[in-house]
Amino acid sequence: MNLVAIVGRPNVGKSTLFNRLTESRRAIVDETAGVTRDRQYGHSDWNGKLFSVIDTGGYVMGGDDAFEIEIRKQVALAIDEADAILFLVNAREGLTPMDEDVADMLRKCSKPVFLVANKVDNAKEMDGLGEFYSLGLGEPYPIAGISGSGTGELLDALVKDFDSGEEDPTDNLPRITVVGRPNVGKSSFINTITGQQRNIVTPIAGTTRDSVYTHYNLFGFDFNFVDTAGLRRKQKVSEDLEFYSVMRSIRAIEASDVCILMLDASQGIEQQDISIFSLIQRNNKGVVIVVNKWDLVEKDNNTHRQFEDLIRERIAPFTDVPIIFTSVINKQRIFRVLETAKQVYEARSRRISTAELNDTLLPIVKEQNPPPSVKGKWIKIKYITQLPTAYPQFAFFCNLPQYIRDPYRRYVENRMRELWDFHGVPMKIHFRAK
Repeated sequence: MNLVAIVGRPNVGKSTLFNRLTESRRAIVDETAGVTRDRQYGHSDWNGKLFSVIDTGGYVMGGDDAFEIEIRKQVALAIDEADAILFLVNAREGLTPMDEDVADMLRKCSKPVFLVANKVDNAKEMDGLGEFYSLGLGEPYPIAGISGSGTGELLDALVKDFDSGEEDPTDNLPRITVVGRPNVGKSSFINTITGQQRNIVTPIAGTTRDSVYTHYNLFGFDFNFVDTAGLRRKQKVSEDLEFYSVMRSIRAIEASDVCILMLDASQGIEQQDISIFSLIQRNNKGVVIVVNKWDLVEKDNNTHRQFEDLIRERIAPFTDVPIIFTSVINKQRIFRVLETAKQVYEARSRRISTAELNDTLLPIVKEQNPPPSVKGKWIKIKYITQLPTAYPQFAFFCNLPQYIRDPYRRYVENRMRELWDFHGVPMKIHFRAK
């Protein structure tokens, strides 16, 4: 499938065009310059020709800001892997020295470059396009990314020499989302696992803003990684921009199969970690807890056990969760995280036949440990089946479901976890009238 990179200086409308081409709202759009930092990938289809699109951060030459340096690296990587490049300029603001810096870089590459003059909403703005010819990149394509005006002509030219393309097989892969508070090591973890600087990493909290998708296919693993912005308490989210980042992270959790919840070992488990864990549980996603920066903790023989016991105490009553202690910077136990996430995904997808459920579990709930009687009435469970849902749900048909109490419900859940290994997977049990 052909790959198209969208590049340009800050605030020319790259993310707006990305969202339009991918028919999504995956990239955050804001009037603030420098919103996009990491490379963001999506898929587009024009007249039956499928292609991938990369959104990039605003390219600023010569700056010594930490983000600008990292963004330049990300833009260079996007250009290197792309088959064609859309170079966006802002028709309203006219030609700027930063546009000329980007053009200088693009003239040196051998890829087809399409000069795109964005934010052209009227004839007056069309009249000002002549100055862009001086960039030496051909005739500019006038478009309005917000309304879509002019994008048809641009796309006709863009895909003319593209292959027909095929549906991306990665769309239906398991989705593993890495979540946590700011600066716990989420982007570093994904960069270390993939072996490439896929996501920008700095010591500054809040570096990641969009949810960034990465396909991982190595060592027998094949799934999509999602890096997310750090989730802070609502009281601390003061900027609109951060609000949208947080919403993207929440949406990423909702769309995931398994969440890797990263904690900072040097800070312990905080209330915000519990809130994120509860969000994962409420959305019925598999979960693996990763305690990162374990190398920074002074340890004795009991430190590991005490830390794990504290976590399980804080996340109760759902405590059947794998907990892994890692040091991403030292590459300690990071592949064990992948193995565990895969196991949790398989457990979440597990289907148990009705015959097996009734042969194994019915003797336990009918004879060994039936529900206690209520008001002199005995509850008799007749039949068990798994419901056809994305996560484990089971229906127990009985004569008096209204008398089933939470302690017995938890007992049944714990027995099922022991029998069929639903480690790390929230599950629901329903008692229904026969």
